[in-house]
Amino acid sequence: MGANSSSISELPENEYLQKLSGSEPISENDPFWNQLLSFSFTTPTNSADLKLLEEATISVCKSLVEKNPRTGNLGSLIKVFLSRTKELKISAECQNHLFIWQAHNALFIICCLLKVFISRMSEEELQLHFTYEEKAGPSSYGAECEDLIEELLYCLIQLIVEIPLLYPCQHTDSNWWKWLCSWYRGRYSGGVTSALGYAVRDITYSISLEAVTTLIVFLSCQLFHKEIVRESIIHRYLMHGRCLPYTSRLVKTLLYNFIRQERSPPPGTHVFQQQTDGGGLLYGIASGVATGLWTVFTLGGVGSKASAQLEQCSPLASQSLLLLLVLANLTDTPDTPNPYRQAIISFKNTQDNTAFSSSNPHAFQINFNSLYTALCDQQKSDQATLLLYMLLHQNSNVRTYVLARTDIENLVLPILEILYHVEERNSHHVYMALIILLILTEDDGFNRSIHEVILKNITWYAERVLTEISLGSLLILVVIRTIQYNMTRTRDKYLHTNCLAALANMSAQFRSLHQYAAQRIISLFSLLSKKHNKVLEQATQSLRGSLGSNDSPLPDYHFWEMSDCLHFSETKLIHAQDLNVIEEVIRMMLEIINSCLTNSLHHNPNLVYALLYKRDLFEQFRTHPSFQDIMQNIDLVISFFSSRLEQAGAELSVERVLEIIKQGAVALPKDRLRKFPELKFKYVEEEQPEEFFIPYVWSLVYNSAVALYWNPRDIQLFTMDSG
Repeated sequence: MGANSSSISELPENEYLQKLSGSEPISENDPFWNQLLSFSFTTPTNSADLKLLEEATISVCKSLVEKNPRTGNLGSLIKVFLSRTKELKISAECQNHLFIWQAHNALFIICCLLKVFISRMSEEELQLHFTYEEKAGPSSYGAECEDLIEELLYCLIQLIVEIPLLYPCQHTDSNWWKWLCSWYRGRYSGGVTSALGYAVRDITYSISLEAVTTLIVFLSCQLFHKEIVRESIIHRYLMHGRCLPYTSRLVKTLLYNFIRQERSPPPGTHVFQQQTDGGGLLYGIASGVATGLWTVFTLGGVGSKASAQLEQCSPLASQSLLLLLVLANLTDTPDTPNPYRQAIISFKNTQDNTAFSSSNPHAFQINFNSLYTALCDQQKSDQATLLLYMLLHQNSNVRTYVLARTDIENLVLPILEILYHVEERNSHHVYMALIILLILTEDDGFNRSIHEVILKNITWYAERVLTEISLGSLLILVVIRTIQYNMTRTRDKYLHTNCLAALANMSAQFRSLHQYAAQRIISLFSLLSKKHNKVLEQATQSLRGSLGSNDSPLPDYHFWEMSDCLHFSETKLIHAQDLNVIEEVIRMMLEIINSCLTNSLHHNPNLVYALLYKRDLFEQFRTHPSFQDIMQNIDLVISFFSSRLEQAGAELSVERVLEIIKQGAVALPKDRLRKFPELKFKYVEEEQPEEFFIPYVWSLVYNSAVALYWNPRDIQLFTMDSG
């Protein structure tokens, strides 16, 4: 950085970095800062680049950590950055046009240093590094800058919400833009819509991204604590004082960054090159800087081709979403609920003209159509699915809007695809996708409408070619597949419970079930029945073995109690627990089938057909005390339709059987079917949800943040493979 550093390996010997981390205080007015900040580079785009950079500069950082309490050079650097950002707001009368460039470079250095400082010290120690006060001299800062952390946080938020991403022919009402266009025309024969537009857009894009990244770094102290951080200096600054009035604007800007998905400009487009006549943009506005000072510092090579991944994603959108999730999951303070969460749960559609509630000063409006489109498009990422979950669960305005959409398949299909590829997803992503379905199925209108949406050729569903199927039947297929996967692999009771709850919520509104969906419902019951018999056999053998004789009489398993097993070994007790779990699941499946039969039998001939085809499966549960009540209706339906099929004769075709079922559905006396309470399950967050969500969010930041690297050995919040 500064002069003569064009490779990472040379950074430890760089004279400017050595001076920054040295023993001598540097005033914020020292020309040194112009030299330090006069470098050009391709902003790192991945953690590997940042790891190389951090490893190369660790000696510099350690030296600064040791000497900064006596020199205050970190504070001076921050004050230089603050002064540069103030110049960003000056229009045509500004005399120094390097302010964007140097502000970005200063912020990049600050972010790198802060990350090291925060990982190595407590917040109290960090605060000391911001409160240096020289005893004498014009450059001292003490009482007037005792809140330098707050000043920096406030400045970062202002950068995010107030610095536009400038494009060619945009912001023509801006005096600054008009002046810069006019100035550029005087320098170049090319149009403003070429080099200037991309150069300005690139550097404003980069400084916005750097500001978002630095805020994430400021909050990263959570990574280095096993327990949830509930009281924090940084949290206090963000949720009180000068930053508080910007809450809604910050949340709104971060959401719009996510919605717009602006691609990162090609690497190197903001590196203004020297012209052959010596009068190029860079040299024209930096006449006092020596020629040799402006070297190009690169990690991947300025002007190098962007990776395919970067061409397909938006670093600013991704980073903004991560920051939004972090802010939304800050813990409440005793006197103040988290204002960022309050903003997220209360914002409204731009078409909503109702008055805002006076109880929430952080409410705002946003375009729901654009938000919905972005959510539909981005569900492949954990963080977008988590955002969708938060909005559906906590923001009633968003939930109402989503449920009213006539193209709900655009949102549901990506969620189903996540569940379908369960083996490729982490468990948290699967949980969020499943809970989203559970929340949606709480609405009867949703449960009816999904059976009216007909889909063609679902290419990602590999078990069977589905040329035409309703969204509702596809949802049933995917949820059942998830249950079966869980039974054979993860054996997660939480996953089972939520899958079954979603099916139960839909069961009364099952309509025109696809024959394959009906078959899979009964096949799942068959699998559960086999599992039940196997567990029962193992438990019986264990009990007989404990009694020392294979001929010992045993009580009917229907009447086993957990207490009856306590005198047996732990292995036998596990068998009894497994039996109880599997019987709970069987009971739920019978209730789902019964709900469909009692509420919409005439709409689902394929389910009745599958039920009759596998009628023998239900024999063993007729006399079971846990299932006798629910089996009465199923028995009645099986007996009624079996009798009608017998009367029709043998060798019936599938078409003829379905015709008889449809006719019988009209004739079946509904009053003979016993009424049961409606199956309805509602998702409720567990107590202290932050214990789950905060580690989850920070694991997303650790794994997904653009150009952020933390040493895995330093992470305390969650377990991980440090290899």
